[in-house]
Parts: sequence; structure tokens; C-alpha cells
Amino acid sequence: MPDTDPNTLAIRAAEAIRDFNHATQRTKAELTYPGDAYEVVASLKLLTQRLPQSFDQISDFLATLTKTGAVTADYGTPDDHIAEARSGLASAALITQTLTEFLDHAHSELAPLGYDISTDEEPCGEGMCRCDCIGVLHPCGCDCPHPEDCDCAVCTTDA
Repeated sequence: MPDTDPNTLAIRAAEAIRDFNHATQRTKAELTYPGDAYEVVASLKLLTQRLPQSFDQISDFLATLTKTGAVTADYGTPDDHIAEARSGLASAALITQTLTEFLDHAHSELAPLGYDISTDEEPCGEGMCRCDCIGVLHPCGCDCPHPEDCDCAVCTTDA
């Protein structure tokens, strides 16, 4: 049975984004082609499209809670705190909608991009290398940097 506790689900979502952030570090190089970015941006857009509903539902819960008369506050009035929280949630919903629009734009701009992998044999015969400096695949050539050949900060940083 799936967990339905809102806090547990929100924590899982936050941890999933943390894992995502780690996976997209350039030194981890989990993104390889423009299509990878296209797919990821589409998924992030989907995530941001769903957030306003969450904010609205929390706000509706708070509005209902206010009517019980059972809410207390350490200082000030409960109604003032709830009103401010609901205002913050409404602002978050608007900002998230703007974020969605920007992600939609980025997604559209990524759509026409491709990656040329038509070369069968590369100069040094190693095929595609993952550049440790920039974290993307590139055709390996005799002059391409390998970690043992490169002295940039990314390649020489001890993990």
C-alpha cells in the first residue's frame, strides 16, 4: 500500500531532487546527449506544473482549519499567521507557474538539438570518451584529455 502521509511524500520528493542534483553534476556525467537534457527538462516542467495544486490544497486546508477555532499561536493571532501562510502559498503557486513557463521555453529550444555520432572509428580507437572537465561524451581523439593527462581543477580534484 503506497504511503499517503503528505509530509513523508514531500520529504521523498525533496530527496529525489537531491539525488537528481547529484546525478546531474558534470563530473558524474549522467547527461550525455542533448536529448537527455530535453527529457529531463520535460520532467522538471511536469513537476512544476503539479506544484500549484499542492500549494492550493494546503491553503484550502488552512482555510478550513481556521474555521475550527481550535488553532493557537505562540504570538500574534492564529488568523494572521494563517493568512500570511496562505499568501505565501499563493505567491509560490504564481512563481511556480512562471517557472513552468521558463522550463517550457527551455524545452522547446532543446527540441531541435541532436548529437552527431556518425563517426565509426575515432583517431585513437577509443570511441566516445567522457570528458572529465565538462562531463559530456565527445569523440575521443589523440589530443583529448584523459584524467591522467589533464591538470585542470575538475580532473585533479580528489574524490
